[in-house]
Amino acid sequence: MTEIKQKSRPERTFWAQFDALQMGSGWDEDDVKKPQILLEDVYGDSHPGSVHLDALMEQAGYGVFETGGFPARFHTTDICDGCGQGHDGMNYILPSREAICDMVEVHGRVSPWDGMILSASCDKSVPAHLKAAARLDIPTIFIPGGSMRSGPNMTTSLVAGDISLRQKKIGAITDQEIRDYKLTGCPSQGACAFLGTASTMQCMGEALGMALPGTALMPATMRDILQGARRAGRSILNLVARDIKPSDIMTRAAFENAIVVHSAIGGSTNALLHLPSIARELGIILEPDLFDEINHRIPHIANVIPSGRFLTEIFWFAGGIPMVQLILKELLDLDTMTVAGTTLGENLERLQRDNFFGRNLGYLNNYRIARDEVIAPIDKAHGTGSVAILKGNLAPEGAVIKYSACIEEMRSHEGPARVFNREEDAYQAVIEGRIDPGDILIIRYEGPRGSGMPEMYITMEALVCDERLNGQVALITDGRFSGGTKGAAIGHVSPEAAAGGPIAFVEEGDIIAYSASDRTLQVVGIAGKKLGAREIQAILSQRAEAGIIPRPKRNGLLARYTRLACSAMEGAGY
Repeated sequence: MTEIKQKSRPERTFWAQFDALQMGSGWDEDDVKKPQILLEDVYGDSHPGSVHLDALMEQAGYGVFETGGFPARFHTTDICDGCGQGHDGMNYILPSREAICDMVEVHGRVSPWDGMILSASCDKSVPAHLKAAARLDIPTIFIPGGSMRSGPNMTTSLVAGDISLRQKKIGAITDQEIRDYKLTGCPSQGACAFLGTASTMQCMGEALGMALPGTALMPATMRDILQGARRAGRSILNLVARDIKPSDIMTRAAFENAIVVHSAIGGSTNALLHLPSIARELGIILEPDLFDEINHRIPHIANVIPSGRFLTEIFWFAGGIPMVQLILKELLDLDTMTVAGTTLGENLERLQRDNFFGRNLGYLNNYRIARDEVIAPIDKAHGTGSVAILKGNLAPEGAVIKYSACIEEMRSHEGPARVFNREEDAYQAVIEGRIDPGDILIIRYEGPRGSGMPEMYITMEALVCDERLNGQVALITDGRFSGGTKGAAIGHVSPEAAAGGPIAFVEEGDIIAYSASDRTLQVVGIAGKKLGAREIQAILSQRAEAGIIPRPKRNGLLARYTRLACSAMEGAGY
């Protein structure tokens, strides 16, 4: 029998049953002496972003074997925002980030692993994995799950907004149109093919240095993504040997790099929840004003839906995140460490030598698209930044608008408040024609403490898809929005209504004004009459004496989340 050597983690020598349990699971005596790598993914039949991750982790496992380690596979399946639309399930979507993170922590703490590989594609699972990596702080590599293929006529699954709205209007759609969308709306596995939260957070994983260079948004049906997963498996043992941990990679400089990239590509506003929440696991505070300051000076160079024209696989063919970093290298800290075991600057040099930036241009040629159309040089940038933090008497701590996805005419607006305490009621008002051009919808009690901070996607899509209201109505909420949202959508209003924020005390007919350029969000009138700031503050304070409306009783995960969640401006975690 082979002599058993001292293992790299001393905890494994304390209790003989540990080895017995592993060997009872199929390991042999040589396996238990190798560096042990946790392979954790969100594989499952839940949605296209997760259904293929077993194949990626199989490749990662081969890479671990090749370099002398032993992989063990664990799963905590995620869920999709699309499945939660229009019912109470949407309230569980953001809390699921905490649940997934907690479960990975459990898997990572009970067994003493030498390293970890994580894989996810989508909105809450990617930040959950990055939070868990920060919390466990063992050598870790993140594998993005890649991009879905394009739908007919270069469409995405967001066609659902128009389809669903017309379904609710008599004679507005045929059964064939509905069936055709269902058959083509999600044509493959991978994250939805627009720069929503799923795709944005894949990009943030790479921009933070936690994913190997060039792996965010790889088409999920191409061989490249399998090779990237194999490479991750081969690379983890290098991080283990050098003891390079997430805390060495996700430094404040790395987070600032990620915010620069987010600004340049027009990423989802949900990153302003997720990046601060990830950073807090490492003791790093990302102030809302940091996002605003960076967006004031960074050129917006990516032309990707919803802020632009192209789909995410086109963005990857054009060079993806590395091309953005190469163009913006003078604005980035190139000395930050990455999971490649090399710095960001060294990675970009290596990719250039490897012809990464030239190899995929032929795929762009298939579509007759030039790189500059997708990722513009700085001198052809589409303006500056993509998001703004608005403040004022309606949002003393701040609110978020993605102005890059909003027409110029609605980046500032003044109008009467139409107030709703639930998104469902606002949605009904839109589809029943009870909202008029110029109105400003207020949807409140939908923040982290209110109902779990669901996204207001169906209501915003109903506005955008209504010819009478599109480009004429703004929506302001203490909830959040889908990363695919277009239009005058102002979210994350803080303090939220359930915490007694001013948004709780706005009444129907009050006059609201906002300006993305001035970074302001104000109540400027009461009951249709414009008043001075002191008068308005006195009236809001008087209304506040009555308190907020009672919140519904919850149980389980949602009860815990709504009791403990911090402000959206702090990441909405607990």
